[in-house]
Amino acid sequence: MADLNKLVDQLSELTVLEAAELSKLLEEKWGVSAAAAVAVAAPAAGGGAGGAAAEEAKDEFDVILTGDGGKKINVIKEVRAITGLGLTEAKTLVESAPKAVKEGVNKDEAEKIKKQLEEAGATVELK
Repeated sequence: MADLNKLVDQLSELTVLEAAELSKLLEEKWGVSAAAAVAVAAPAAGGGAGGAAAEEAKDEFDVILTGDGGKKINVIKEVRAITGLGLTEAKTLVESAPKAVKEGVNKDEAEKIKKQLEEAGATVELK
């Protein structure tokens, strides 16, 4: 078995781009995606009360960039302002849409971010 503490230390040293690449490699190797895991876990969290009840009680949202709407430069600028990413990381995020821009934010912040991105020309959805 691998030394888990050593593995955690190594993963902590990754840049954002390296972590994104690692994520893609693991998705390809294992045939799963992080989005699928979240989708599977969400119904289980509902406790059998049904999907509608889980949606009503939801207080954390993910802002997903689904496209740049042909205004890539404007969208990259807005992603940088929202996330604090560097130019290269923001460009990579926009080009790899659909991709989460912010995760686990409250409804008001998610709506605000969605509006900012849409005004820049992007297509966005909240999950």
